[in-house]
Amino acid sequence: MIEFYHQHFRSNYTTKIKQLISDIERLLYLEDIPVDNNFKEVLDPQFRLNLNINLWERVNCLYETLYKNNGKISNTLTKFINKTKKPKNFYRFVDTFAGCGGLSLGVSRAGFNPILINEIEPKFLETYYFNHELHIDSYKCCDIKELTTLKSLPADDLQNLDLVVGGPPCQGFSMANRQRIIDDPRNKLYKYFLELLSLTRPKFFIMENVKGMINKSEEIIDNFTSTLGGEYSISMVLLNAKDYSIPQNRERVFVIGSRVKGHLADDIISSILNKKGRLVSLNESICDLPKLDPKIEKNTRGLENKKIGYKFTKIKSIRGKFSSSLGGVKIEYLSNHVNRYNNSRDVEIFSKLPQGCNSLHESISDIMPYSKRNHMFKDKYFKLDASKPSKTITSHMKFDCNMYIHPTQSRGLSPREAARIQTFPDDYVFMGANNSWYAQIGNAVPVRLAETIANDIMKRLRNE
Repeated sequence: MIEFYHQHFRSNYTTKIKQLISDIERLLYLEDIPVDNNFKEVLDPQFRLNLNINLWERVNCLYETLYKNNGKISNTLTKFINKTKKPKNFYRFVDTFAGCGGLSLGVSRAGFNPILINEIEPKFLETYYFNHELHIDSYKCCDIKELTTLKSLPADDLQNLDLVVGGPPCQGFSMANRQRIIDDPRNKLYKYFLELLSLTRPKFFIMENVKGMINKSEEIIDNFTSTLGGEYSISMVLLNAKDYSIPQNRERVFVIGSRVKGHLADDIISSILNKKGRLVSLNESICDLPKLDPKIEKNTRGLENKKIGYKFTKIKSIRGKFSSSLGGVKIEYLSNHVNRYNNSRDVEIFSKLPQGCNSLHESISDIMPYSKRNHMFKDKYFKLDASKPSKTITSHMKFDCNMYIHPTQSRGLSPREAARIQTFPDDYVFMGANNSWYAQIGNAVPVRLAETIANDIMKRLRNE
C-alpha cells in the first residue's frame, strides 16, 4: 500500500503512513506474529519522502516482517504488500467512476478482467487498490476527460474491449429541466462517458444511474445513439436490488449496449428480468454479526474496544448462510464493524422507536428535537424493520445513521452491516477515515446485482 500512498497522498503522506503502521501492527498482533525490529531498509528509498527517521525505520521493520512471513500471514495482511498482477488479455473491461469497487467486483466475479480502473477520488480508489491484486499502473486517478483525450495511456490499451462500465454523476438531471441532459454543462461527466464509449467501441457497455432517469429514457437512448451511431443496440431498465436476493429496496437505472451480432440489448434485459430471486430480509443479512453497544464518549475519534467494535477484530466463526453466499475467503477477523458516536438523546430515541417507524411516532414525541417541524424532519430518524429488506443504503450515512437505526440495538448500522446489505463479502476491507467508509459503501453498485448483469453478458461473449 505504501506505493499507493506515495503516488496519491503526498499532501498528507505522514498521516497515511501512521495509519498504515497502526493497521499492520494491529493485524500482526491479532495473528501473534512478532515484529522484526532489526532495521533493514527493504522499501524503495523514494517512499521515505518526508517521513522522519523513526517512522521510516518502523515502516521498514513492519514490511520486513510481512515479507519474511508471507507464507503464513492472513489474506488481509498480504494486501498491504505491493501489487504485482498485470491485466489479463481476455474478457477485458474498463471501470470508470469506479469508487471502492462494487461494480468491478461483481463484473470480475462473472469472469471479466479489469485492465483500467478510473476514479477521481484517491480516498475511494484506496479501497479498490487494497482489495485487488492489480498493479498500480492499471489505475488512473483522474477526471474521465483525460481518458477521452488518450493523454494518460496508449490508444491500443483501450481497443478491443469486451466491456466498459460506469455510473457517471448527472448533477444537472431534473424532470423540470428542459435542457437536454447531454447539453447541460453540469453533466459533463456523463458526456465524457459517452465519448469514451465512442472512442473505445467495446462489445458491450453498462451504465448505472439514478431512478429518475427512466423518465427520460427516450432522450438518453437518443444521446447514446447519436454519439455511438447505429452499430449498437441500446436499451434501458429500472431494476430493484431486492428482486435479486439483495436485502435492500434500491432502485437504479441501467443502460445496456451491445454491438455483438445476435445479442440485442433488449434480449439481455429480458434475460436479467427473468433471473429474479427470493426476498432477503435485513435480519437474515446481518444477524450473525457481533452485537455493538452505543458509542457515547465525545471527542474520541479512533476509539475502539470490545463494546463499540474495531476496524479489525479477531473472530472465530461468522459464516452464516447469507454471508457465505457473498463469497470471499474465509476470514480470521472482521473488519469495519465499529460504532460511531451518538449523544444520549439520540440513543434514547433509538431505543424507544419501534421497528419500521420514523420521527412522527408517538413513542418519541416528548424527546423529538424537531417536533415543530415534523413535516420537514419526519425521516430524521427511522428504525429499520428486521423482517424486511433495508431501505436504500446511501452516502448520507457518512453524516449520521439516524435514518438507519439497527432494528434491535440502540445505534445506527455499522459500516460492515451496510456493506453486507450492499452484498460486499466480509473479506472486503474499507480503507480511509471511518466516515468515508459509509460514503464508499453508499455510492457502490450492489455486488450481487452487478454480477447478475455481467453473468448474462459473459454468457453471450462465450457463445459468440
